[in-house]
Amino acid sequence: MIQKIMELIKKYKGIILYGIFGVLTTIINIAVYALCYKKLGIANIPSDIIAWIVAVLFAFITNKLYVFDSKDMKMATFLPELIKFMAARLATLGVDVLIMYIGVDMMHGPEIIIKAGANVIVIILNYVLSKLVVFKKADQ
Repeated sequence: MIQKIMELIKKYKGIILYGIFGVLTTIINIAVYALCYKKLGIANIPSDIIAWIVAVLFAFITNKLYVFDSKDMKMATFLPELIKFMAARLATLGVDVLIMYIGVDMMHGPEIIIKAGANVIVIILNYVLSKLVVFKKADQ
């Protein structure tokens, strides 16, 4: 039984780590958003963007080093990865902002619940883009 579990963990290591760091990224995103929106009184969309910036910086480092095992820190590798990562995240930021605008500003829904739902969608899109575009290995 333990052997089978270890095999599954090894087989799905990237997805498991992405899930763990995705949850942590989501917590950071929601906490920073709540801090900005609720405590500091910053408007909805600027709060969402600030939360996004902090979460993306955390996500890049954890995705690069732990999820996709891209340990090469040479500028020729690091910079293109960072640019592609940021471009992919900007695309999903658009999705996030659209959901927040419609859900909070237009429909006056509960901002934290809508933010959490938006994060689920964004996490899935981010994994696909990171796997297929940003940290794509030469043999893929």
